[in-house]
Amino acid sequence: MTDDTSTPAAIDTAGDGPARPDFAALAREIARHCAAYRDPVPRLALRQVANTLLPYLALCALMLWAAARGFEPWVLPLAVPAGGLLVRLFIIQHDCGHGSFLPSRTANDRLGRALSLLTVTPYDSWKRAHALHHASTGDLSRRGTGDIHTLTVREYLALSRWHRLRYRLYRNPFILIVLGSPLNFLVLQRFPSGVGLPWRTAWRDVLALDLALAALVALLALATGGIGPVLWVLLPVVAVAAWIGGWLFYVQHQYEETVWEGPEAWDFHRAALGGSSYYVLPRVLQWFTGNVGLHHVHHLNSRIPNYRLQECLDGHATLGEVGRLTLRDSLRCLGLALWDEEARKLIGFSGLRTATAHGA
Repeated sequence: MTDDTSTPAAIDTAGDGPARPDFAALAREIARHCAAYRDPVPRLALRQVANTLLPYLALCALMLWAAARGFEPWVLPLAVPAGGLLVRLFIIQHDCGHGSFLPSRTANDRLGRALSLLTVTPYDSWKRAHALHHASTGDLSRRGTGDIHTLTVREYLALSRWHRLRYRLYRNPFILIVLGSPLNFLVLQRFPSGVGLPWRTAWRDVLALDLALAALVALLALATGGIGPVLWVLLPVVAVAAWIGGWLFYVQHQYEETVWEGPEAWDFHRAALGGSSYYVLPRVLQWFTGNVGLHHVHHLNSRIPNYRLQECLDGHATLGEVGRLTLRDSLRCLGLALWDEEARKLIGFSGLRTATAHGA
């Protein structure tokens, strides 16, 4: 394991302010460190499947049993840990999409497709869209696939009043996360639009999952005596997982000091390290979220399986210092909505007056 505690070549000390990292140079150096952690470890992968899938299925079985016998009030509290475990299963599916969870590409794809029945996320379509997200994160000229739609201050000011209102509504945290995340997983992902795949391929992937989900729900309804108990379990669990996942995806790139560049200045490694946060979570939450908070490491090398991200971070001191967000810090991200090209940071709508004054 590497223990690199000094990065003099990667620190920019120009000016009278504190030293700031030169992300392009720093990221290339750290990327070489990360490459040592990209090999899957089957023993750890299988252990993660077991300690996530088995408790999840047991909880869902208990919830179905309770709902079928009229104990619905007992079902909703159990949706919280079940939703957390579903997030962890989604991270396993996510790693399969990167080809990083297991050594075999075939095994990754088979496991990822099997898990899609639980995550209600079409594996191949999401895999393609997410790959485009990794290839374009932080590039202002390639927004719109697998990310949260973000306008620059200039783009927002150029909009009509109606389109400004639409954007404000879209960026409202209640609409974006509380309503939007469950809507995306339960409804929008039942259709193949905007997934980055050829239309016929997308339809085949999405329709196959939809039919499989319908068959699974029908079998569960038959076993429990009706569709009601199934919905009492399915909807709350997916909603909880969607809220957690939606929030995580938001704070991974939507924080004040993130990095966005035009195509002429965009650099993959700089965008990975400078434009992806390190979300510092309590250990239990980091477990449920499959280390996804170590997102800067993941973007530097997406072939590192989630169960090795902490090991990689611990091996390089600078990784623990860049892009840090605590739970308290992350709450301040809720008001961010626009990229200020002059100040080179994300701002909220309340900062528009200052931004336009500086740009005048």
